Amino acid sequence: MKNIRETRIAASAAGLSVLAGAAGAQTLDETINATFASATGWFVNFIFAPFPGTSFPWIVAWLVVAASVFTLYFGFIQFRVIRHSIELVKGDYSDPDDAGEVSHFQALATALSGTVGLGNIAGVAVAIGIGGPGATFWMILAGLLGMASKFTECTLGVKYRNEYPDGTVSGGPMYYITKGFAERGMPGGKFLAALFAVFCILGSFGGGNMFQANQAHQQISGVVGEYPGWITGVIFAIVVFVVIVGGIKSIAQVTEKVVPFMAILYCGTALIIILMNIGNIGWAFGQIFAGAFTDMGIAGGAVGALIQGFKRAAFSNEAGVGSAAIAHSAVRTKEPITEGFVSLLEPFIDTVVICTMTALVIIFTQQLIVDPETGRYVMDEATGRIATIDGNSGVGLTSAAFASAFSWFPYLLVIAVVLFAFSTMISWSYYGLKAWTYLFGEGKTQELVFKLLFCFFVIVGAAASLGPVIDFSDAAIFAMAVVNIIGLYVLMPIVKREVDSYLGRLRSGEIRKFA
Repeated sequence: MKNIRETRIAASAAGLSVLAGAAGAQTLDETINATFASATGWFVNFIFAPFPGTSFPWIVAWLVVAASVFTLYFGFIQFRVIRHSIELVKGDYSDPDDAGEVSHFQALATALSGTVGLGNIAGVAVAIGIGGPGATFWMILAGLLGMASKFTECTLGVKYRNEYPDGTVSGGPMYYITKGFAERGMPGGKFLAALFAVFCILGSFGGGNMFQANQAHQQISGVVGEYPGWITGVIFAIVVFVVIVGGIKSIAQVTEKVVPFMAILYCGTALIIILMNIGNIGWAFGQIFAGAFTDMGIAGGAVGALIQGFKRAAFSNEAGVGSAAIAHSAVRTKEPITEGFVSLLEPFIDTVVICTMTALVIIFTQQLIVDPETGRYVMDEATGRIATIDGNSGVGLTSAAFASAFSWFPYLLVIAVVLFAFSTMISWSYYGLKAWTYLFGEGKTQELVFKLLFCFFVIVGAAASLGPVIDFSDAAIFAMAVVNIIGLYVLMPIVKREVDSYLGRLRSGEIRKFA
């Protein structure tokens, strides 16, 4: 996911934009930040707390273990149905008369726009900078396992969604936890659903909104020169409002164009660099495999590489968080399992493809400093990371790696970051909206209130330094995973029945292509 704590820390250290004003206003900001941090710090520390004696956050283990359980429970479903998943995205089995608001492709694009972004650009660099190339191997493995989590939650999202007379739908963990628990006679469904909705709203305002606007302003001002952040915020807020006021159909129409463009823009450049270095492909993968299982001078050795790889994958693709299930619930289909099949492509694209491309570019361009005598990576004692050319880390490391082949890439990266930020904001506006209407009821007034609030926070995020607030909202996003995965464990037998029924009818020819 784009909302990476290391990225935030680096951004804070570089100095986020602050509201123009007198020193007194800054002092007030600092007072508010300190007060908020002291009130919420326990929650942030709890969510991201590592296991004793390690740097491995328990929340990452929670996500990875769940992904492994679902992979085994559904018989490696992510590998068995990949061809059919692609056919569904192409629309081969789409009935235009089915209930729903968007196509399989639009639902996938909307969900992808909420995950593909700074996590793929900066997060991968952070992982390799700490865990070396070997982190790439574990990142790919976690991405492949995460496909099963996405499959499970998005199937349930469609199965238990609410369909309204005007053709609109509402779905996601709030609905499948409430309805599914009641169906199975389990207590606590309504409480867990409401808790998830609260975390989702907080996450949408912070990680899915303010942080994106803030980072976009930083990238733009870094190229064109410093200027007040509120200007970026107002422009973003207007554009975002124009898109989200039209609902999921409008959001989907934008994301189905922006996401492929982002992928072509970023991955196309990465692919060119990879092809330019194709002769070193064996060496690069040798570095990845050696780093994954041996000590190459990396802090923590192979275990350190594993920790970083799993962390980046979990934070990038959001598998198990439950957010994507909200977007996928709007799909036009009468077979819930089909959207589960489509959604499992999401971690593959986000983590296995895009994150791996970023990693290969960094490895190919040899940004990490190696001791020529020992072949081991040189550690920067001051930072505890692998030493890099010019001391770059995070998004700076990725930018430098691409710029070593194309001097103009930092300008292209500005475009990519702005598009990533924009697409994330409009996707998370929908996630937050559905959580909001779950708590406060459906209706045009409730929707408008949320959309205006959301756009207000776009301006705040671009203009202010709100580190503790954003840290709290980031923790809220992963708190969603705690609630969601409890629901998935309880409801996975229902998904199993859906799988067996659908695949049986597909093999018998009862389910036919429409295209």
